[in-house]
Amino acid sequence: MSIIHKDIAAIRVDYTLNELSEDQINPDPVVQFEKWFNEAIHAEVMEPNAMSLATVSTEGFPSSRIVLLKDLKDNGFSFFTNYNSRKGHEVVENCHVALLFFWPELQRQVRIEGLIEKLPSSDSDEYFVSRPKGSQIGAIASPQSKTIPNRAYLESKVDEVNRQYADQDVIDRPQHWGGYLVRPVAVEFWQGRSSRLHDRLLYTKVSDSWKITRLAP
Repeated sequence: MSIIHKDIAAIRVDYTLNELSEDQINPDPVVQFEKWFNEAIHAEVMEPNAMSLATVSTEGFPSSRIVLLKDLKDNGFSFFTNYNSRKGHEVVENCHVALLFFWPELQRQVRIEGLIEKLPSSDSDEYFVSRPKGSQIGAIASPQSKTIPNRAYLESKVDEVNRQYADQDVIDRPQHWGGYLVRPVAVEFWQGRSSRLHDRLLYTKVSDSWKITRLAP
């Protein structure tokens, strides 16, 4: 079958901004990620902490969505969400997940494969209290991933919760909302290069250390 939308097929960008070699990188992928992340912030990348989280259903179907990195720890990457959401249910059944960061302004991406676990309640409490009140209200009001009849239903739930907490400066974290930590077992740093001959360096966890290999583009 011939290509129908040749205008789409013709879209391409030649990547020429940078390169990535073995002598440039840190032996620890989390330290290397922090370096690239700080460069993304300095480059004023739009939402540099936006990452795609991929999970797998019990039927074997992968599902991905954008979530926001909220902490970078020595042992992994953390974010916060509704435990009763689709992703929350899927990680209970399968703790193997993948993350993807894409920073087009730097022609870079980082792929992470790892094991996910809940953060301690104290971490979730600390982050929840730091959120704007509107975000706290939304976390309580929204039955994330559940079918709702219309937008008005959601807005009425928000109004209801707003009234409930109208006189409260401090709102306790709901038990259905909290954080996760993704402990990486593989991290790939991808730097775009000309003619699609990209640089790809893969860190693979071996016991307590990391093995670094180069992948063909």
